[in-house]
Amino acid sequence: MSGPLDVIIVGAGGMGSAAAYHLSARGLRVLVLEQFEPGHTWGSSHGLTRIIRLAYFEHPSYVPLLRRAFALWRDLQQGLGEPLLHVTGGLDVGWAGSEVFEGSLRSCREHELPHELLDARALAARFPGWVPAENTLAVYQPDAGFLTPERCIAAHTARAVEAGATIRYQEKVLAIETDSTGVTVHTDQGRYSAGQLILSAGPWMADLAPVLAPVLSPERQVLGWFDIAQPAHFAPDRFPVFVLDAEEGRYYGFPEYDVPGFKIGCYHHHAERVHPDTMARDVTSADEVTLRRAVARYFPDANGAMRRSTTCLFTNTPDEHFIIDRAPGEPHILLVSPCSGHGFKFCSVVGEICADLIAHHHTPHDIGLFRLDRFAGREMSR
Repeated sequence: MSGPLDVIIVGAGGMGSAAAYHLSARGLRVLVLEQFEPGHTWGSSHGLTRIIRLAYFEHPSYVPLLRRAFALWRDLQQGLGEPLLHVTGGLDVGWAGSEVFEGSLRSCREHELPHELLDARALAARFPGWVPAENTLAVYQPDAGFLTPERCIAAHTARAVEAGATIRYQEKVLAIETDSTGVTVHTDQGRYSAGQLILSAGPWMADLAPVLAPVLSPERQVLGWFDIAQPAHFAPDRFPVFVLDAEEGRYYGFPEYDVPGFKIGCYHHHAERVHPDTMARDVTSADEVTLRRAVARYFPDANGAMRRSTTCLFTNTPDEHFIIDRAPGEPHILLVSPCSGHGFKFCSVVGEICADLIAHHHTPHDIGLFRLDRFAGREMSR
């Protein structure tokens, strides 16, 4: 790339690819550095399907961001020939007083989202893939569904390149220097300077920004796809995406799509704190037991062989909210994510937020929940 760079982005996953698109679409000169090949499975942005939902139990303040995210995903998929966003409806399932049920209901009421309340009998009658516990209560919200993450990233990167961005794959960042004019990034292949830097490196964030080490906890996560005895019950038009608070843990799952099997995961699977370079990538029998515990009880028609599995990473903050903020004492560095395992759905709007913050140093979106100073007292200074 000839000429001065406006911004360097480290990491071409969900967040970095979206930021590259929005920045380059505004005419900024963008370089993206990615240590792996396109579509890699080493981080947090793979897995064929990712849930997107409006009824957000985590906090009602996410809902306006989600409304914008939905609109931007629909804009991105225009002209692609296949959807990136698949609407199935969504279920937030638990019991009276459970975090998922009560938090989802709160978001629906505060933001006047269309929704229905279902008890165990109504849930099983309407969605026969389910065998819920007797005390089950569920919020059904019709706008939810899933995104296809690998295709989303490919679309964002393609649009970014069309708008003039340069993306360099298999180039590892070794060091970052700052001065009064901007940043210099040293890699295993070269040296690049720009006015600003976005770090969107997922579970490698603490390696590149040690200031984050006290508040980041990368965690091994496992997903499994199970053989289905009644495929019609798990088709996208009959089986909404879900989050389930259960005695066995908190689970999330999807209809059958693209590959055979019912896909399910367990939040904070075995609570394994890891480093992404040394994490165990093989899926074990103990991993399968954790997933099958919920499949056998609540989805018995999908309690067949585990046909497929994969690992990925959550990068958790102590309160499980995101980080989108300038690095302490480093006005040229924007820290983006980590997302504690629930961020992919927001990539489209976070890309827009990044473009706002880089180009104008402010955004009309409310991102107060994601400020870094909420962790004051955790040795957050250099």
